[in-house]
Amino acid sequence: MRIGFLGGGQLARMMALAGYPLGLQFRCLDANLESPAADLMEHIQAPLSDKDALKKFSQGLDLVTIESENIPVKSLEELIQQGMNLHPGIKALSTSQDRLFEKTMFQQLGIPTAAFGNISSQKDLDEQFKNRQSACILKTRRDGYDGKGQFRIKTQADVDAAWSSLGGRDLILEQWLSFDAECSLIAVRDLHKNVKFYPLIHNVHKEGILFTSEPWTAVSNQSLQAKAEDYATRVLNELDYVGVLTIEFFVIKDELIANEMAPRVHNSGHWTIEAAATSQFENHLRAIMGWPLGSTALRENFQMINIIGTMPSTIELAKIEDLHLHDYRKRPAAKRKLGHITVLKPSPDKLNRILHLCP
Repeated sequence: MRIGFLGGGQLARMMALAGYPLGLQFRCLDANLESPAADLMEHIQAPLSDKDALKKFSQGLDLVTIESENIPVKSLEELIQQGMNLHPGIKALSTSQDRLFEKTMFQQLGIPTAAFGNISSQKDLDEQFKNRQSACILKTRRDGYDGKGQFRIKTQADVDAAWSSLGGRDLILEQWLSFDAECSLIAVRDLHKNVKFYPLIHNVHKEGILFTSEPWTAVSNQSLQAKAEDYATRVLNELDYVGVLTIEFFVIKDELIANEMAPRVHNSGHWTIEAAATSQFENHLRAIMGWPLGSTALRENFQMINIIGTMPSTIELAKIEDLHLHDYRKRPAAKRKLGHITVLKPSPDKLNRILHLCP
């Protein structure tokens, strides 16, 4: 079976690495000549919106999947017109691409979110901020990730600066939440509507970028797993979803507040390669092909650490026991995710050595 990836980043790379042992073949479409997946599979270098490239890309494929939510919906529509099997579907993609649509869906499904409102003018921003009488965060409705496209508003004096920074685009104003922690739930649903969940993960961000992930039980004995699974099930059923989907939550006492979802394999699930019975990448492929889903059980305690901006010494990392390095083969740049580390059986000594190498 040959599977096509819309996008050739590190997620496509890791899905391919999970799929080759299963006898699968892959192709990606990406405009970047140096895409992380390009050296692992046939790579068609072209914009995702290029109709001729999409036609060439689809020839001989059995199905297509995505590795980013920032893919033109028109590209998916073009592939469907060509008769391609595509998972996840357009509804999931279009909903996740717009923060207003996403949060509206959450609320319609009875999933708590921060208070929010659509912003189409500076007058809207002025009025909504005054009405909330508390700190807020102004965000672009589309294209924001890793802390980009956001401006925190603490006082009325910040409103003009926020509008100057982000005005002129579709925006959403959200109430700023003082949360206890951040977590994410990775779910997978197959063609036959079978669903499995990975253990809830505790995430720590640095400057808006995910830095570390570890099992939620390492942080708190209070179980929120059942509540997270209930919320995720509502979303999966609403979208008639097929594949891996991740929801990120804020934790406030014993409540989960939905922040956003990702209709794809997710950074907070990279640990599953070594520490789960079946990785999120393999389970995504199983789901979209209609194969039985693999176990999502945790095999070993872990901590996952993102490598951001600069690659550390591979030789020095190799000296640390139970450490697994994943180099995405990307050019170093500020705030760019260049790879990740998963360390099994983490100890304070191991983590201190890693953090010294990955400041």
